[in-house]
Amino acid sequence: MKATGRIAIIVVVIAICIWFLYPTIVWYGSVSQADRELALGTNSQIRDYARGQASKGLKALKAASSSDPVPEEYSYLKSLVKNVSKSELKKLDIGTLFSKTSEQSIFDRIESEFRTRYMGYKKASQNALQLGLDLKGGLSILLDVDIQSFEAKLGRTASEAEISAAIDQDIEVLKSRIDQFGVTEPEIRRQGMDQILIEVSGEADPERVDTFLRGKGSLKFQIVDNAATKKAVTYFNQHPDELFLEDGSFAQPDFLPKDAVLTGYYVSDEYGIDELVNICVILDNPSIDGSYIANAVQEFEQIQNKPVVNFTLTEEGGLQMYALTKEHVGDVMAVVMDGNVKTQATINTALNTSIQISGFSLDEAKEIAFLLKSATLPIEVSVASQRTIGASLGEDAVRVGTFAIIIGFALVVIFMFGYYGLSGLVADLGLVLNMFMIISILGGFKSTFTLTGIAGLILTLGMAVDANVIIFERIKEQLAIGAVPRNAVFVGYKEAFWTIMDSNITTMIAAVVLIILGSSSVRGFATTLAIGLCSSVFCSLFVCHLIMDMTNDKQIHIGWGRKVNGR
Repeated sequence: MKATGRIAIIVVVIAICIWFLYPTIVWYGSVSQADRELALGTNSQIRDYARGQASKGLKALKAASSSDPVPEEYSYLKSLVKNVSKSELKKLDIGTLFSKTSEQSIFDRIESEFRTRYMGYKKASQNALQLGLDLKGGLSILLDVDIQSFEAKLGRTASEAEISAAIDQDIEVLKSRIDQFGVTEPEIRRQGMDQILIEVSGEADPERVDTFLRGKGSLKFQIVDNAATKKAVTYFNQHPDELFLEDGSFAQPDFLPKDAVLTGYYVSDEYGIDELVNICVILDNPSIDGSYIANAVQEFEQIQNKPVVNFTLTEEGGLQMYALTKEHVGDVMAVVMDGNVKTQATINTALNTSIQISGFSLDEAKEIAFLLKSATLPIEVSVASQRTIGASLGEDAVRVGTFAIIIGFALVVIFMFGYYGLSGLVADLGLVLNMFMIISILGGFKSTFTLTGIAGLILTLGMAVDANVIIFERIKEQLAIGAVPRNAVFVGYKEAFWTIMDSNITTMIAAVVLIILGSSSVRGFATTLAIGLCSSVFCSLFVCHLIMDMTNDKQIHIGWGRKVNGR
């Protein structure tokens, strides 16, 4: 292949690597630590923060003088004002802003600004190189699934397909409960045939694990206080800036009855965040815990073929439901998840173990059926192991690992230049490109970089240099027998090719086996090693070879005192 074609390939590879690495650079280089922590939180945390900032911003604007210009930090609010010239818009004051639009519109626009910003950060984080728990700290929980109890519930031996489907549903249910942690969105995945691994970064509270796993108290059936709800709606329509506290939680006005709580009625928006559509006052007592739900399915009614949700309760749950609904016929009952109303319906008659609710679109019915089903796990789980890694320990690991990489890289660079002279610098250049490619590919494929991954990276650097050492020694052998420098380079690379490929292929086989059969920590090492092997071969046999070919005979320099003069 001609030099121009080889250069084009290298340029394309570097461009792809830059594209892979760009989200990582943005995430770790442009987003502050505080913003990263919030963006890594749950969607509901972002929502609460956004509406808390909206409430704070609206109050600040109302407290300012009406003649003051709109602050620069709220300049995006000018887009709410219509039929105003550009010159007037530049000088827009707060009084004009409030006269041209409503307080609710201002609140919604501020909330949207913060929500969009942090959802963008979250998306950037998902495309960036992820750090493992051993580097950033967090909580790791390994769960065993109880297949015997699942088969006892079925009353027969379960097939592998049934067990696999139930475990997958367990994972979906656990993912639906992520708000229980209140820290960051956990990674939940299957491990082996009968285990589930949960990893939560940040300062997760281990004492809340049981609540998270069992879903206790996460879903309830509660009665809506219609009179208090109407009063609250009227009041907060007149005082929208008082609806939320600065932490994003709902204010609880003094006029609420005893044992009543003001909360929101939510539907999921296009961001996957629960969007507030109304407020609602629910009674704490009486209520029924969602743990009594036995099953829930989305079906179609037989007469009009409209989507409905049918769910059944356990015998004890049916007795409690009958007692509750018998006393509240004509009232509204809400399905409440994590304190937020997900759906509500009027009680027309006393209910028992079999219940049907209707009046939804197909998507809404499917969502509600899954919500009810997620109150319990299809297969019971137990904690097999639990490991907490402090954030400070993770920071120490990052610092030590980074130091090890820098020292190892520096020593290799010094050795190669000291022993092989200018040719050693060519190898060092390939080493820099090699590291860049490894990090880029890890980031591009959204891999998790762990402490063992650092070990794999350091080992890869050594193996990459080893390839160049073999090549340079072959070139020196050719020069020693009087070969023309350019021919010596050609023969040296040719003779070293299969030696390098043999060693890398055997190591790659071992890395693939470790990726398939190893634990998560071992896979981190093996993945980095496998990527490093591929990039090392490319850099040593393609990039460095091109540079050596492009030098003239007088520039070929294999070791001090071995400078070759052209013939």
